[in-house]
Amino acid sequence: MKRNVYIDNMPLEQALKNFMERLEAAKYFDVTSETINVLDAQGRITAAPVIARRSCPHYIAAAMDGIAVKATSTYGASETNPLLINNHEFVEVDTGDYVPPGFDAVIMIEDVNFVNGDAQIIKAAVPWQHIRSVGEDLVVGDIIVPSCTLLGPYEIASFVTAAINEVNVIKKPVVAIIPTGTELVNTGSEDMPPGAIVDSNSRMLSGMCREWGAIPLRHDIVIDDKEQIRQAILDTKDQADMIIVCSGSSAGREDYSAELISELGELLIHGIATRPGKPAMLGIIDNKPIIGVPGYPVSAQLVFSLFAQPVIYRKMSLSVPESSVLNCTISKKLASHMGVDEYVHVNVGKINDRYIAYPLNRGAGITTSLVNSDGVIHIERGNEGLEAGNTCTVRLKHPRHIIDSTLITIGSHDMALDILADILQKDYGVRLVSTNAGSMGGIMALRRKETHFSGIHLLDYETGEYNTTYLEKYLPDQKWLLVNLVKRQQGLIVKKDNPLGITGLHDLLRKEIRFINRQKGAGTRILLDYLLKKEDLSPDAINGYNREEYTHLAVAASVKNDACDIGMGIYASALAMDLNFIPVTEEQYDICILLNYTNQQQLEQIKKVITGSEFKERVYAAGGYNLELSGKVVGKN
Repeated sequence: MKRNVYIDNMPLEQALKNFMERLEAAKYFDVTSETINVLDAQGRITAAPVIARRSCPHYIAAAMDGIAVKATSTYGASETNPLLINNHEFVEVDTGDYVPPGFDAVIMIEDVNFVNGDAQIIKAAVPWQHIRSVGEDLVVGDIIVPSCTLLGPYEIASFVTAAINEVNVIKKPVVAIIPTGTELVNTGSEDMPPGAIVDSNSRMLSGMCREWGAIPLRHDIVIDDKEQIRQAILDTKDQADMIIVCSGSSAGREDYSAELISELGELLIHGIATRPGKPAMLGIIDNKPIIGVPGYPVSAQLVFSLFAQPVIYRKMSLSVPESSVLNCTISKKLASHMGVDEYVHVNVGKINDRYIAYPLNRGAGITTSLVNSDGVIHIERGNEGLEAGNTCTVRLKHPRHIIDSTLITIGSHDMALDILADILQKDYGVRLVSTNAGSMGGIMALRRKETHFSGIHLLDYETGEYNTTYLEKYLPDQKWLLVNLVKRQQGLIVKKDNPLGITGLHDLLRKEIRFINRQKGAGTRILLDYLLKKEDLSPDAINGYNREEYTHLAVAASVKNDACDIGMGIYASALAMDLNFIPVTEEQYDICILLNYTNQQQLEQIKKVITGSEFKERVYAAGGYNLELSGKVVGKN
């Protein structure tokens, strides 16, 4: 079967300009409205001015508690010459009460003494004091809000006051979302077969629609069949204001979207100079926009944000809200292709008085980069990227106060660290952002002052001690505190029931055994190298020694899903994946805290969590941990 090819590699700004101009020419953005109950109007946008039908107040009203009087009857009253007003010359009123004809002033109750039913005053009133005139707030015919106003609770309250029961608002755009792919399933399960993929993209895009004020209309999953996809487009186009085809935008054998858009309407653009998101498609069918988004979640999110969001907002006569931005220092080199606009998700933390951006995995299929991201860096076309230490602008997803209170940890991974993060968030509202860089990566981050603390478990071959000799070597001028988090069982993670009969490290030399390692600089890898050397086993003879994963759970998942037969990791990860475990040694896992960059309150919160009962109970339940030293200071400089 002939493959499709990209017909464009159009610059982003040109693609968006062409798309919007073509929709403008099709009169797509002409306002369509509907009339709804005023009580349902919060969050909607007015299609016409809203005009008061009743004045507020609609009668002469008292603005204070007191007595209503005729001002002329009070002249001459003073502290030295109190005036007594007969009971037929005033009427008692409360705030908001109707003031009867013949009375033109209200005297506050605090300035009145009642004497045998009459009222004694010590100050003359002036005409219309403490009285609200008709229409003081609104007058019949006043425009309360103009067209294209986003309605909130204050506007609704004002409408109700002005006798407005219905309001004319701009219709919410309906966005049809068609997930395509024979491999897609609606929901995931633990025993999904290889090759099956959960349709998460349509759920994500539906949520984004709601967030932007549009109504998502999700179609059932359509298999990779041209005629079935055609029918799905035809079925939804009359129900929706925009059509989104999920996946099928690339150049694969079963990617039909470009061909179908051309047949049913007009394919404007296929291929955008962005990364991710290059195979995006923009077209028009029956004067309505149709967008083909790539199948990878990060790509789908970006293309939908770049092209669907401005169309949706324009359709509602609004501008896309501006995100807050923050100037940061990039933590590591970030290369980029000069011919594309690249978008990179980052975490952001404040170390001392400096904001640092930490790039997340740039894989287009890494959904966790969307979940964990604090913001996005846009590397504009024509740039080769950023060098470590360069200034960059981050468009934030979170408020600044969350960034300011975030703790950063870069270093070795451990499940106990995840438990620490969860309790810090729950009990203290402190967010802990963790980057798995291995123990040596953590020490280098401490050295560069890019993290508050690091998890490390580095064995000194000569002394048999953990961590202190490395810290003394690499951080001689830093003030640091080394606190034990846990001791843990390290060993070999193998398949359930150990079908290959693995008993120890020597089995790694068996040619049929597929091994998976931890990354260079990881404490687990350093420990493995030490143990191999001790037993005179050559790493070169191990099948898979150079295959790497970045966490203990990732190693266990590889074993679980038959990507390998064996890996080195902690018992807790084997238990979590229901795998067998062959103990090798107990090791010490500490956290090294930079004292000049972590304030006293944060330090106390960390210590309280580690020594608390909840942390201990949850870590014990994870399995393979010894907490005899947890929370104790085991070194400092």
